[in-house]
Amino acid sequence: MLHRIEFHSMGCRMLAVVDSGSRPRILRDVPAWFEEWEQSLSRFRSDSELCQLNIRDGQSIPVSRTLWDVYQTSLEARLITDGLVSPLVLDALLYAGYDQSFERISDGAPRFSLDDEAAAVSLADIAADAAACSICLPKGARLDFGGVAKGWAAHQAMKRLKAAGPALVDAGGDIAVSGPRSNGEPWLIGVADPFHPDRHLEIIYLESGGVATSGKDYRHWTRGGIQQHHIIDPRTGLPAETDVLAATVVAPTVMEAEAIAKAVMISGGRAGLMRLEGDTSLAGLLVLENGERLDSWNFRRFLS
Repeated sequence: MLHRIEFHSMGCRMLAVVDSGSRPRILRDVPAWFEEWEQSLSRFRSDSELCQLNIRDGQSIPVSRTLWDVYQTSLEARLITDGLVSPLVLDALLYAGYDQSFERISDGAPRFSLDDEAAAVSLADIAADAAACSICLPKGARLDFGGVAKGWAAHQAMKRLKAAGPALVDAGGDIAVSGPRSNGEPWLIGVADPFHPDRHLEIIYLESGGVATSGKDYRHWTRGGIQQHHIIDPRTGLPAETDVLAATVVAPTVMEAEAIAKAVMISGGRAGLMRLEGDTSLAGLLVLENGERLDSWNFRRFLS
């Protein structure tokens, strides 16, 4: 029997499901886990651990295991995306107008400028000490984990829940699955149509691993009369100029799926499809702005 809990966290709708004979008590703890992680990782809470780290550049700051793990996840995301997903895009996000939680963004002229000093910072300039679990940001550097935090949180919650039974955790579209359901069947995951959000383009049949969807159809706004979105191209420091409206990726883990989905968005349709088809562990579906659909060669195996 499927037991579920739904709640709001990290600016998104969250869902956790466990397939078990009776409702597991651990399920009620899930919202508190996400609250704890958000308090550590949010850039919209001035008292969060991340915000406190960002204002103390030049100092070696001991950090929690949560922040350390997510920082390492952001480095791995940068590696597997050839730099297209980076934790050093906070200033670009602020300049684009993503300076408060999405629900509160309003039109108007940019309130932040791009700092040349911050733009020159690279990840190699950050001193991270694994033994001390500490991070020292160079002057001008600020971190943002928006590209990896939800996937990481979904994966962590799934790992904790799977002791109670097969589990699925959906963190705002970043979905982690522990294994087949109790009856041996796969989980069914809908892929929303970006042109008709109340409809599904496909239903993915997933036994384990992760699925993530990235798109500019949901988080977009107008700033200074120009439409903006939250997917920053680190090569330009600006919202990505891409013909992809939404990308859904299936990968061995939800962290990989989340990172690759963003990289595909930034790369554009044809280059993004080539990225997917160059790795047999990945599969995906891209919807372009003109309505065209691009499927990787192996995506069909997840549809039945």
